Amino acid sequence: MKKYHAWIIYNGFLTHSKFLTLFAHLQSAMRQKNITCQLVKHHELIFVMHDEKNEIVRKYIGQLPDFILFWDKDILLAQQLEACNIPLYNCAKAIEICDHKGKMHQILSQTKIPMPKTIIAPHVFPNCSILDWNFHDSVIETLKLPLIIKEAYGSFGFQVHLAKTKKEVYRLGMELQHKPHIYQEYIRSSHGRDIRLQVVGNQVVAAIYRESPTDFRANITNGAIATAYTPSEIEKQLAITATQTVGADFAGVDLLFGENDEPLLCEINTNAHFINLMNATGIDVAPLILDHILQDMEAKKTC
Repeated sequence: MKKYHAWIIYNGFLTHSKFLTLFAHLQSAMRQKNITCQLVKHHELIFVMHDEKNEIVRKYIGQLPDFILFWDKDILLAQQLEACNIPLYNCAKAIEICDHKGKMHQILSQTKIPMPKTIIAPHVFPNCSILDWNFHDSVIETLKLPLIIKEAYGSFGFQVHLAKTKKEVYRLGMELQHKPHIYQEYIRSSHGRDIRLQVVGNQVVAAIYRESPTDFRANITNGAIATAYTPSEIEKQLAITATQTVGADFAGVDLLFGENDEPLLCEINTNAHFINLMNATGIDVAPLILDHILQDMEAKKTC
């Protein structure tokens, strides 16, 4: 097998230790797979676009990689790297779909994947404002109260809100009017609990059950506790199908518990943080992701 050179691209403005620990862990996993690897901040890549070709200014980053583990959400950067014929894991399209919660549910709604009822907020230009509340009244009538309001771009549950009254819906609608966001059915049976399934190469390789004693969200960052979980075949197939639908090679898939504990798709995370999952299950996802990438790279050589 060829010895590969790779980049791990991450957002250079993320300086919290939990991010840096993850990136260092991925780099270490690559070295153990005999892959030479560079951590590359997204702002270290400068593309010059002109009428002949796209050029990458490589003052600090050396040789181009055989593949890139793209652990960022800079979609235009991902697309430009793909235009240079560098394989990205995950690909730009999968990241773009999953990064926007409205777009993700729009794509998944074309399948038979069960999910909460979801409504995308109308676009409001920055110099405009909501003139009436007819849309929000219709949302309330359709989804009932309480309901969930999520910013389209967000992580760790910070941009997810539970609106219990019409007044709260109006208030959040006004606060978020210039940000892409969605309105979603509140799944009472999944209050403060969900499961995260880690999918790699069309297989569920690990799963955790998350439960919060104090919050309607089950994010560990918000205080939820994670324990190892054995998913059912239905839950595994739902996670795999969702990952395939968005075109991701690997993803963390979050499922809610329906009224009779039937699984409902909450969201797909193309660059899910897996350190908490590893701590709860003892399963290190990093080498599994790399094994999948190496198999895929070798398969492409034979095509």
